[in-house]
Amino acid sequence: MAAERFNSRSSALQLVRARPASDAAQAIDSDRILDAARALLLEEGLPRMTMTAIADRAGVSRATLYRRWENVTGVVADVSTREWNRLTERAAARAGGTAREKVVSTVVHIVREMRSHPLLRVLIDESPEFLTPYQVRRQGQVTAFHLVVIEDAVRQGFADGSIRHGDAVAMAQAVVLMSWSFVTTAPAIVGSPDAVGPELDALDTELTLALDRYLAP
Repeated sequence: MAAERFNSRSSALQLVRARPASDAAQAIDSDRILDAARALLLEEGLPRMTMTAIADRAGVSRATLYRRWENVTGVVADVSTREWNRLTERAAARAGGTAREKVVSTVVHIVREMRSHPLLRVLIDESPEFLTPYQVRRQGQVTAFHLVVIEDAVRQGFADGSIRHGDAVAMAQAVVLMSWSFVTTAPAIVGSPDAVGPELDALDTELTLALDRYLAP
């Protein structure tokens, strides 16, 4: 029932899309809607969210919401993409040193922050099926962004001599694959439901070592 609710389309959806969006609807800042959806996700969880609740929280009409997203899952996907991309940009901006040091520092920081992030915890705890397609079926926007950032840094490492030469695309993919389990699976392995603690700090140290040795000339 919950899955039907957050994936269902209103009968009004087709009518809404048949009409051109008004200037007022186009002028509404998407961040305002995503902020509202983010707050609801943390408060209610994905299975209990509705398009009506998001629209009410954002102070917009359901018609405005449906012009941009088909369902709650689509809204939450954009909330997640915005959150993780911002986190990635902050992590990349704070890293220093050689290109290899920047890659390792950035990736480990992203892993640590994502793993304990309230948004990811509520999705893993209540709606793990939301994450499954991005793990086994298709590459999401966040993964695509991570791959671009890491590939660019790997190529910089080729230039400054801090990273061994190889296939930059495959190396970026390997780094992402190596790191993702430290985000999603590590808390279960060490028995840390809150995704924080000394056991996970120790794993992050091991990830740092593994990435550094993998990329080193």
